[in-house]
Formats: sequence, C-alpha cells, structure tokens
Amino acid sequence: MPDRRSLTKMQRQPSAWTVLGLRDDDTDHTSIALTGLLDNLARIWPLAVAAQAIACVALLVIIAATRTPVDAAAAAIASAGTLLLSTGLWGALKYSGNGRLLPHTRNRIVTIVAAPLGACQLGLLWEGAMLSNQAMQSIAVVSAAGALGLTMFIIHQIRAAPLSLAIGITVILAILSSAWIAVGVAAMLVGCAAVATVHLARLDHAHAIQRAEQAREGSLAAKMIAEFETHGTGWFWESDRQGRLTYLSEKVAAELAEQGPPPVGALLTDVFRMDSATPGTERTLGFHISSRTSFSDYSVCSAYDLEASRWWSISGRPLIDEFGRFQGFIGSGSDLTSMRQSEAEITRLALFDSLTGLANRQRMRLSLEKTLTQHAGSFRPSSLFLMDLDRFKAINDTLGHQAGDMLLKLVAQRLERGVGSAGLVGRLGGDEFQVLLPGIDHAGTLSALAKDLIASLSQPYFISDTSVTIGCSIGVAVAPRDGEDAETLTRNADLALYAAKADGRGVHRFFSENMLEGARNRKRMEDDLRAAITSGGFHIAYQPVVCSNDERIVGYEALLRWEHPTLGMISPTEFIPVAEECGMIEAVGEWALRTACREAACWPHRVRVAVNVSPIQFANPNFPALVASALANSRLPADQLELEITEGVFLDKSRSTDEMFRSLKSLGVRLSLDDFGTGYSSLGYLRTAPFDKIKIDQSFVKGAARPGNRNAALIKAIVTLADTLGMETTAEGVEIQDEIELIRSLGCSHIQGFVYGEPADAEGVRRQLAETPKIKPMGHKISRAPRHKMLRSARFAIGKANGNVRIRNISITGAMIDGVYLDPRAIGTEVLIELVENEMTEARIAWASEGRAGIAFAENIDLDHVSQALANRHNRRSA
Repeated sequence: MPDRRSLTKMQRQPSAWTVLGLRDDDTDHTSIALTGLLDNLARIWPLAVAAQAIACVALLVIIAATRTPVDAAAAAIASAGTLLLSTGLWGALKYSGNGRLLPHTRNRIVTIVAAPLGACQLGLLWEGAMLSNQAMQSIAVVSAAGALGLTMFIIHQIRAAPLSLAIGITVILAILSSAWIAVGVAAMLVGCAAVATVHLARLDHAHAIQRAEQAREGSLAAKMIAEFETHGTGWFWESDRQGRLTYLSEKVAAELAEQGPPPVGALLTDVFRMDSATPGTERTLGFHISSRTSFSDYSVCSAYDLEASRWWSISGRPLIDEFGRFQGFIGSGSDLTSMRQSEAEITRLALFDSLTGLANRQRMRLSLEKTLTQHAGSFRPSSLFLMDLDRFKAINDTLGHQAGDMLLKLVAQRLERGVGSAGLVGRLGGDEFQVLLPGIDHAGTLSALAKDLIASLSQPYFISDTSVTIGCSIGVAVAPRDGEDAETLTRNADLALYAAKADGRGVHRFFSENMLEGARNRKRMEDDLRAAITSGGFHIAYQPVVCSNDERIVGYEALLRWEHPTLGMISPTEFIPVAEECGMIEAVGEWALRTACREAACWPHRVRVAVNVSPIQFANPNFPALVASALANSRLPADQLELEITEGVFLDKSRSTDEMFRSLKSLGVRLSLDDFGTGYSSLGYLRTAPFDKIKIDQSFVKGAARPGNRNAALIKAIVTLADTLGMETTAEGVEIQDEIELIRSLGCSHIQGFVYGEPADAEGVRRQLAETPKIKPMGHKISRAPRHKMLRSARFAIGKANGNVRIRNISITGAMIDGVYLDPRAIGTEVLIELVENEMTEARIAWASEGRAGIAFAENIDLDHVSQALANRHNRRSA
C-alpha cells in the first residue's frame, strides 16, 4: 500500500514541468519510469539517425545531380545540422546513462536538442519541396518526411521532446514561409499538442506512481513470502493444466528430493500420497485434479516415504485467467508433523494405559463397539475375555506399589505374547485385564487359550530380587450368542469371571444363562436385604460352646439368620457375601452386634456371647466406638463379649490393623480367631495379634475319628500351638459323639457343633441355662464314611455258596446289600463281592436283618475306580 508521503504527493496536483519530466519531484517512481524511457530512446535512436542520414544524403545527391537553382548551401546546412544534432543527442544519451546524470537533466537535454533538430529536419523537407524536378522532388520529400516522421515516432514517449520538436518545426516554418495563416494554424496545432502532451504526461505520471506502488507492494509481498517459505511452516505450490508441478517452495522440494526424484515437473499425485484415514478425504487428489475442483487441508506425505515420517497439510484451487480458461492449480501447504506427533501422543494418552502400554478401558470399549458393529450385518463371531489377577493385592501390600506396578507390566508382556495377533489386549484398571478376540468362537480354541494364559500368568515373577506368584481367573463371553452389544457382552463376561472366582479361582468359565439368573437373584437378594434391615427380617440363633472336660456351657455363638417372607430360611453362606459386596454388611453386622449384646445381658451364669465380625467391619476405624456403644447400651460386661475375626483381616499388613487390635483389647472384650487354617497362609500374625481363642475349622474336625484320617494330627498341632501361646481352642462342627472323646483326648478346651443340639433363640437359651449349665451330647455315636446311594446287582459268595445281591449304598469302608437272608450268627463271616467286573473284593458280615445286611471291606476301596468300571460296563451294553 502507498505510504502517507506518497499519498500526499499523489493527491497534490503536480506542475506541467514536473509531469513532463523537466523538473525533479523527489519521487523514485517517476525517476525510475523516466530513466527507463530515456534508456530505451538511447537504444533505438540510431534508427532515427540512419533515417535522417538517408534523407540528408538523398537531398544532397539530388541537388548535386540536377543543379537546380536551389540554395545548395541551405540544404547542406540543414543536413549537417540534422546529423550533428542527432548524433550528438545519441552520444549525450549514451554518456549520461548509468546514473551519470539525473533523469530530469537527461530529459532536458533531449527536449532542448529536439527543437533545433525539428527545425533542421523541416529545412530538409522544405528544400526538397522546392525542387523543380517532380520526380526528384518526390524522392527528397518522401525521404525527408519519412525521417521526420520516424524521429517523431521514436521520440514520442518522451512527452516534452515531441512538443519541443513541433515548436522547432513551427518556428522554422514561420521563418521560411510568408504564409502567416499557415504559420498561425501550425501554432494553434502546437498549442493543442501542448495541452494534449501535458494531459498525457499527467496520466503517465499517475500510472508511474501506480506501477511504482504496485511494484513496491509486489516486492514487499515477495519478501514476505520468501521469509515465510524460508523460516515458517508454510509453503506454496503451482501446477500446470495436466497437474505437473511448475513451482514448489524450495525447502519442501529439497526434502522431497532426498526421498525420490525432483518434484518439480512431476505429477502432483506422484509426488504426494494421501492419508486416507483422515476424515473428509474420501475423494483423492487425482479426482480433484481431473475434475478441476478445490480441496483443502488434505493430509499428505511423500509418495516415496514408506515410514510416513513427515506429513503436510495441502490445499489447492483451480487457476482461471481473465478469459475464463483453466491454467492449472495454485495452492499452499503447511507442516503437520509436529501436530500429528502431538495428536498421536494425545491419542496414546487417551486410548492407551500409561503404565503397561496396553489399550485402556476407553480404547477397549471403542474397539469392541466397532468390532460388533462391523459384524452386525454378517455372522462373524467375536469373543471377550475378562481377566482378574488372584492374590495381586497381597503382593501389592507386602512389596509395595512400585513392585505392584512392575508386576502389572510383566503381566501385560505375558498377555501380549500369549494372545499375539489373535486379538487386542487391554487393561481396564487395577489388576483387571481384557482380551478382545475377533472372529473366534470355538469353545475348544478359547478354552486352550484361556488355560495357556492362566498357566503363563501363574509362573513365578522375579521382582526386586524376590520371587512372587499370582494367579488369574477368566470369564469368557462370545458374541452374538452372549450379547450383540458391548455393554451386554461385557456384563456377561463379568458374570463368567464372577463364576470363575466362585469356583476357586485360577480357572476360566464360559457365560451361561444361569449365571445371569444368578446375578438377577443376587440383585433381588440385595433389594430384599435392604428391606430386611428396616423391617426386622433378621433374628439371632445361639449355638452353645461347651467345655470339653465337664460339658458345661461356657458361651454361645450368635448365628445370624434370615427368614425370607417367600423363600423361607436363607443360609448365611448365601446372603453374607452379597451383603459384603453391596456394602450392607456393616449395617447388618451392627444390628447383629447390638442384638446379641442386648439379649446376652439377660442370660444367667455370666456365659459369653460370640459375634462374628466381617473384615469390612474390622477395617472401619469407627468399629471400636460401635462396640463400646453396644456394650454401654446393653450393659453387658465387656469380658462376656467375644468377637470372632477371620484370618482375612491380616491380608492388609498395615499399621491400622495393629491399632484396631489395641483399641478393641482396651475395651476389655475377648478376641477369637475364627476358621483357623483355612485362609491366610502365614502364622506370623499370631506373634502380635492378642487373640484369646483359636477356633479350629470344622473341615479339620469332620472325619477325624475315622481310622486312617490325618485330621487328628492337625488338630493336635493346632492345640499345641494355642497352648504354647496361652490361647484357648474350640473345635467347630462336631456332629458325632465319638469325635468328642477324640477332641477331648487331643487337649482341645471347647467344643461347638450339632452334637449338642440345634441353635436356639434367646428365650430358649434362657430356659436352657435356667435348667442346668451342663448339656448332654446327642445324635450318631460312631463316625462312619459318607454313604453313596446305589442300586445295582453284584455277584456275592459266602463260603461255597454263590448268588446275586443288590447293593443299596456304598462307602469306602463298606456297603449295604439286600436280597440275601443271613442268620444273625453269620456276623463276622468272611465273604466275597464283585464290585468291579471280574474282581472279587474281600469283606465280612457286619450285621444282618430281614433280607438286608451290612458288610465291611477288608481294605478301603477306591470309589472312583468302582464308578468308572460301572460306567464302562454301561457304555459297552449301550453300544
């Protein structure tokens, strides 16, 4: 754009001398334009000199040949003056060039010389017109007039010079002619020419200013574009009608030339390759070039860059000239590499797990939705693994979170190696992982992969110079059978994972409809639990704890019972886990604690009451305050309350666990370790945990009295450990009377179980204690192996007699048979019975009555072997 000074000069009306170039106006644009005109005049002026020389020679030759009475001297003077002035002007123009003289000074020289030059040339024309010979006159006039016209034509761009030439012609005409009217007409014509010349000069001056401003703007734009191309991120390109590059910014051209042939001259579509994954690029560069349509912000890279390390954004539009003809394309571009790297990093952070590098929850959800959407039109199954690490929390708590993070990285590596290219592995958070397997639904293939993954993840890990071992449980759901959308499929895989955990962990389970029904039942149970808390649907049943020495009742365990209004009695093993999962265990546990304390406060003989405490309750810092409140409100002495705590509370080896024990013991309550030996694997906590009693789990008690059972040795070891630590022991789940004597002989201090009757309500406890503090055992007196019902015939031999009998039930130690009538005196007789085809088993008669008898095997049998033999025989008969 013109600056303020230029605008001011343009708006001010310049003088005639200025616009004619005879005065310096201190502006570069007019000086530059005038210099160009004068330089052009210097280059073509020799033509004028040649024409003038031809005219002079022709006139002089004609005069010398005809010897007309023309004034030869006048012709010679005119000719000499013309040639001298013309050649002198040429020399002056040549000498004054290259900045030796200012443009307006050179213009003055041309203007001054033009007047006498015009007078001399008119003199030549005049002398030629005076010739008497018509033919010679014509030659002289034509040559002189032609030289004058060519001179006028060549000098006309220098506006002041033609006017000066015309003035010189008019002056010499006035001298040579006596026709004053003609001179006057000539003078008027010169005046008109002067006005026209000044007007044209003003137009030239304005055009010069405009061209100078345009040139300045163009120069500035070129500088800015060059600076932008050199140091900025943008660049420009241009192509011809066929799409071949005719211009490309140097920096981009150099980068492209390093990877392939020079781009200029090549087709645009051969130089660049589009990123077809970018939205909005459904149409190719070739389409736009052929259809001559605009395009913008297409992501491209070099067609020879196989790694796509450099990316640009390119835009273009068709170039149309003033006649509406297509000339090619012109466009621009910018560097996208940094932006794409930033976008890639943002995408990585948004779609990938920062710890393991696996796909995160968001990416897994998007991939699952995309996979299921693609498969919706045609049947192509997909499978989903939902995985949860077993025992990870223990590792995280014992070795620290840094070790836990390292373990998760190693798990991720094993999963990626195990799955390979078959699917996508992702981490949902914590120790939860997910595997998406498109196109796979074969149960055998999925089972094999799941087993391989479980086996791989179960191998030892070495972290911080420590070998650690974890496990893995997997839930499997297959689309579309188990769900046609991502939400349903994920839910069903989660239900299958829940079933895998319930089945002992370290296994995989496929989703089935009964799992969904089970989940719905759990949801209904949650709703019913909430209603039961408010409506009083729970009650407490108390099971006696008896001293093993004198069979005196020393306390009762408070057992929570729930009688559902429609389903009847629901086992605690069913609703307690649900209450823990849905967060209601604390409310249920508080109700049980307060109720047990209130009812126990009314019992005689100061017997204790034991209340089970969930690990979730134990982890609540407010739990000691709750216990203190229950004791205060019920007025139950603290030493009559016994809190039964499972080994699960020691999984969190934190300082809060020790503080919780100290807080509870400071209240004066007793602490009992429940289900000892079935949970936490370490015994180190017994050194510091202030337990008053260890309860031996019923799994060690059942069958302890049967011959060959090793449970008695385990009970003895536990009792010895408790005695050494100064703790009491209670054997749980005692049901057979002969187990009482065994437990008593092993030194266990207390016994609890159905052998002393069914649990009673609070009123029943009061009646029982009011009658006598002692209790008698009941039920079976002798332990025996579990019986399995069976109805099959078997060959039977007693002495020399053979026959067939029917087996009614069987155990590892004996069987009950019928179809044989034996004398009671036959008890103890040795017999043979065919349990497996062609294999006779030795036994003896244990009892006999009314066609039935019990036999005891000489040695314990393998029931699995017997069952397999029967199945094989059945299959052979079916075949």
